[in-house]
Amino acid sequence: MPTAPRRLLAKLRDLMARDTAPLPDMVRLVAAELVSEVCSIYAMRPGDLLELVATEGLHHEAVGHTRLRVGEGIVGLVAAQGNEMNLADAQNHPAFVYRAETGEDVYASLLAVPVRRAGRTLGVVAVQNRTPRRYDAEEVEVLETVAMLIAESLATLGASDGAAEGAAATMTRHFPGSRLAPGLAVGPVVLHGNSAVPRRLLADDPVAEQARLARAVEHMQRGIDELIEAQLPAGDAPREILEAYRLVAADTGWLKRVNEAIRGGLSAEAGVQRVAGELRDRMRRFTDPYLRERMADLEDLANRLLASLDESGGKAPEPVPAGAILLARRLGPAELLDWHARGIGGVVIEEGSPGAHAVILARALGLPTLGGARGILDTAEDGNCAILDADEDQVILRPKRDLLQVYEHAIETRNARQAGYAMLRDKPSVTRDGTKVSLMLNVGLTLELAQLAKTGAEGIGLFRTEIAMLARGVIVDGPEQAAVYSRVLDAADGLPVLFRTLDLGGDKLLPGSEQLDEDNPAMGWRSLRIGLDRPVLLRRQLRALLLAAGGRPLSVMFPMVATVAEFRAAKALLMAEAARVRPVPSMLSVGTMLEVPALLWQLPELLREVDFISVGTNDLMQFLFAADRGSPALAGRYDVLSPPVLDIFANLCRLADEANVTLSVCGEAASQPLEAMTLVGLGITKLSMPATAVLPIKAMLADLDLPAFRAVLAAVRRTPGNAASLREPIAAWAREHGHSV
Repeated sequence: MPTAPRRLLAKLRDLMARDTAPLPDMVRLVAAELVSEVCSIYAMRPGDLLELVATEGLHHEAVGHTRLRVGEGIVGLVAAQGNEMNLADAQNHPAFVYRAETGEDVYASLLAVPVRRAGRTLGVVAVQNRTPRRYDAEEVEVLETVAMLIAESLATLGASDGAAEGAAATMTRHFPGSRLAPGLAVGPVVLHGNSAVPRRLLADDPVAEQARLARAVEHMQRGIDELIEAQLPAGDAPREILEAYRLVAADTGWLKRVNEAIRGGLSAEAGVQRVAGELRDRMRRFTDPYLRERMADLEDLANRLLASLDESGGKAPEPVPAGAILLARRLGPAELLDWHARGIGGVVIEEGSPGAHAVILARALGLPTLGGARGILDTAEDGNCAILDADEDQVILRPKRDLLQVYEHAIETRNARQAGYAMLRDKPSVTRDGTKVSLMLNVGLTLELAQLAKTGAEGIGLFRTEIAMLARGVIVDGPEQAAVYSRVLDAADGLPVLFRTLDLGGDKLLPGSEQLDEDNPAMGWRSLRIGLDRPVLLRRQLRALLLAAGGRPLSVMFPMVATVAEFRAAKALLMAEAARVRPVPSMLSVGTMLEVPALLWQLPELLREVDFISVGTNDLMQFLFAADRGSPALAGRYDVLSPPVLDIFANLCRLADEANVTLSVCGEAASQPLEAMTLVGLGITKLSMPATAVLPIKAMLADLDLPAFRAVLAAVRRTPGNAASLREPIAAWAREHGHSV
């Protein structure tokens, strides 16, 4: 490192060694050592305002008076976007805002860097010069290091405090979210904080720090292996997820950048935090949802590496009250395993999404999990009581006693029902009058296969083959795919398994995969469309499925089919591979998902081609009503129990019966008691659902007088009117007859 930056960091280290590091001293030192005519610090204030709190070079009377909104001016833009701006002619930038009291009109060049701590923006530091120029990479790097030091001073001074006080801190608050895993939980809140701030930001001996980093990396990787083996023994683990996590942990790219930061004068801990912060900020700007979800994995690893660097051994984890609700902004898979072992009862992840590794694990572990709930981490305090109602997509913070009692009673009732459901596991799934209904599982990971025995399900009605690959972050080769599919068939032990071919695209993208700039990705280049346009990819999977069958029965279904011609093309690829594989499956069944409404007008022709049809109600509903299923504004607006949807099911059931084609439903509607009752009432007797729904649906069916219900359902459907949904009259009958809906 050149002498000037090294001298600056040494002087800053001496300055930080005092009890306090006054901001005026810092700006004077930075301006002098970086040969800048101006150095200024802006701090966040309540109301999303940035206030000038220290300057060397601008008019001192502006300190405490000049304020900018976040997003206003260049400084405000840096705070809003979280990345630096390096401008040779700042005053001609479109975002420039002039404040006369500062006297900055004589300065042309500007470098502004966000001041961040624990993932939050606390302010901005900027340097300016009269001469138009762009600051070089070394100057940018030094100012970024300075920003880390300023962050500690701002945090100490409480420059960004805006916590609720008084009565506001005891008020009941409702936070809407999106269900990631169903269930209810009541308990005290536990905040998943960011990693502790390093005690030492600067270091004298880079070589010694790099040696510490190498030892910590080895310790971290060994700890990850031990955690996985302890929590998820071989043969029962979702190795698809954990292998991807291990790969990130072992990646030399981000660790090389940490070493570079250490060579620049940072301690090993500060280097880890800096690189993790840079990567986090860059990943926030990615549009690829899969890459954005990996942000949590990275933060998980950074926290583990920081813990490994704590040569004092760190503190033992604080005990967690049984059934506590974990609140996190992001969460990695290993962190989730840690918290699960400590006894949490539910999870809220502000930036969680269905494909995140931690969320996939939470579903497999049966933890109620909610995504979204924006603002809850900034409002809640450790120990606050909370109700996590993932079934109704909400968290209630600091609930009133009467509401708390209602939920506690609901959980007791649910637990009692679950105990009763367990007795139904080995009993046949039939209605009270003896009508047989086949209940099957929707799964995507080998970890979930144990649910077959626990629920008494009659097979797997939907195996999502893409989930394992999304978790791994790569499309694995044919032999590895075949090994996974073979394990699934082994676990099923002769029960039917319907393998859905890769449903990639839309919101399910792999790193490095081809991504189109699409306005409506859910209706874009995805699923079977990708497979037909990239037949090598599809044929590789089909060959793996055939090899995995090894002479056993095999059922393959294709997703997102829009025309009979597409189905024929996909089936032809399957038959071509079947002609090359030995031994051939003892029985090969080929079917389609029905998600695209266009197929409803091609049913006679389609039914001559398929062995089975499985209705995906989630996509069918969003395409039928042109309503994005992920939009909170449209949640509940269109109902699967509406007259047009019930007409579709009734007609589909009639035509499938006439053609002797098996019809099932594997969308979310099959897992809801009232919807499942209605589907069975229409004549659909094969339903596929998550494991948690199997026994409750079996219990509902056991009490269902199907002939009586069918008569009522037919009467309700014949009743004239313009109701958008028939839910209420159906639910009224169910309640009158003792069904919990």
